[in-house]
Amino acid sequence: MIAVTAGDPAGIGPEITLKALQSFDTESFAVYCSRDVIEKAMDIPGVTRRRVNVLNEDMSNAVAGDINIVDVGSLKADSFVPGQCSAECASAAYSWVEMAVRDSQRGLVSVIATAPVNKVSLRMAGIPYTGHTEMFAYLTGVNDPLTMFQVDNMRVFFLSRHVSLLEAIRMVTYERLMDYIPRCIRELDRLGIEGTLAVAALNPHAGDGGQFGTEERIIERAVCDSRKAGLDVAGPIGADSVFHQALCGKYSAVLSLYHDQGHIAAKTYDFNRTVSLTLSMNVLRVSVDHGTAFDIAWKGLADETGMKETLRLALVHSS
Repeated sequence: MIAVTAGDPAGIGPEITLKALQSFDTESFAVYCSRDVIEKAMDIPGVTRRRVNVLNEDMSNAVAGDINIVDVGSLKADSFVPGQCSAECASAAYSWVEMAVRDSQRGLVSVIATAPVNKVSLRMAGIPYTGHTEMFAYLTGVNDPLTMFQVDNMRVFFLSRHVSLLEAIRMVTYERLMDYIPRCIRELDRLGIEGTLAVAALNPHAGDGGQFGTEERIIERAVCDSRKAGLDVAGPIGADSVFHQALCGKYSAVLSLYHDQGHIAAKTYDFNRTVSLTLSMNVLRVSVDHGTAFDIAWKGLADETGMKETLRLALVHSS
């Protein structure tokens, strides 16, 4: 069984979840949400109405064709305003993730697919996490889980995530690279992906021999020492070409040195189909790479392509 958490209910999460499930055998998915929210979301234009089946404790009563849900909490659809930040909605979204992680630890679900949450709403609710990655790190007891984006053949890891650009540059250290390079390769192996990991350069033209910065010397040393340790890694490779080379199959993945370096590459190539994977935990988490889109929430305007791709990858990796 694959868990699907519906995200912040004031956003597009319930809509894209229900729309995406129209393309799959629903018996394989358990939606974590409030029953009332799911029932109400059936009224959104473009959503096909189906019977809602509440799963029992061991999920043995899943029904093909139904929307099979784990009914968590008592959030009512008329208790929040679509498109508006709400502490109540954030608390509900967190409880759905919490329950999905609990069920993964019980062996009931193999992968967790997540619809987006809202950072402002999380702060309003006093939830001390900036997003899903931090939630999963806490709930699974894993320090600094890896994030990987995938779209077609392009796979991107991130040396740093939600920090300022100045702080991200400071985090390009030999020690951090020597930690991340083997971890990235280990996760690729777990996913059954072979090939060379490329490390992106930080400066234009990989520093051009030191003319545009010297950080590449640190990267070169880490790559060289990793290769001496038997790891299949290359770099630093100019960021203006390495992502295209990965897309064409030259590299199995790219270790991006900061958030936007990798996000821009993946999202420019195909914004809607880019999927985020959270790795190095005892459960695989896959997710859309976009936000709650409050401006179009509950209007039937949300594009479910990203969620469909997320569920497809969840099925691929569920075994």
